This record gives sequence, structure tokens and C-alpha cells, in this order.
Amino acid sequence: MPTYEYACPKCGHEFEQFQSMRDEPLKKCPKCKKAGVKRLVGGGAGLIFKGTGFYITDYKKKSSGGESGGEAKSSASTAAPAPAKSTSDSGKK
Repeated sequence: MPTYEYACPKCGHEFEQFQSMRDEPLKKCPKCKKAGVKRLVGGGAGLIFKGTGFYITDYKKKSSGGESGGEAKSSASTAAPAPAKSTSDSGKK
């Protein structure tokens, strides 16, 4: 069951209400008891993992993007500047 946010335009009271999605939106403010409460649009809650066993590495593809792929990327980036230096050296001769 979600938690909905409400605001009363008459008294300015903002509050949250834990209710079923099937329930009708609230109409009366619990503070001033006047009708006209508006349900606010919420951003929602993020996904929360509770307990042990959830790690960032649990969902990585080990065959195509494992650590060896990371090493290949770092060697490729290291190798790229070396030919650029040799090209500039040969241009100076």
C-alpha cells in the first residue's frame, strides 16, 4: 500500500496518508476539518534492498564485461597516446 501526500489549500497543512490504491482520495483536512484537500503528485520511492546478499557485482555480466574487459579498456587508452607521440616524432625529422 502506498503513502500519499496531501495538502490543504485553506490552512496550508501538509500531511501523508498510508492508504490502499483502491481507497478514494481524502476530502477533509484532519487539522481544520474543512473540505478541499488536494492529493499531491509524489516522485515515488526508490528501490530499496533490505538484507544481506545484494552487491553491485551481483548483476554484472562476467563473460562479456568482466574485469578482463576493464583491463583491456585501460590498456587501449594507455596505448593510444604512444602512437600519437611516435607520429609527432617522425614528423619532426
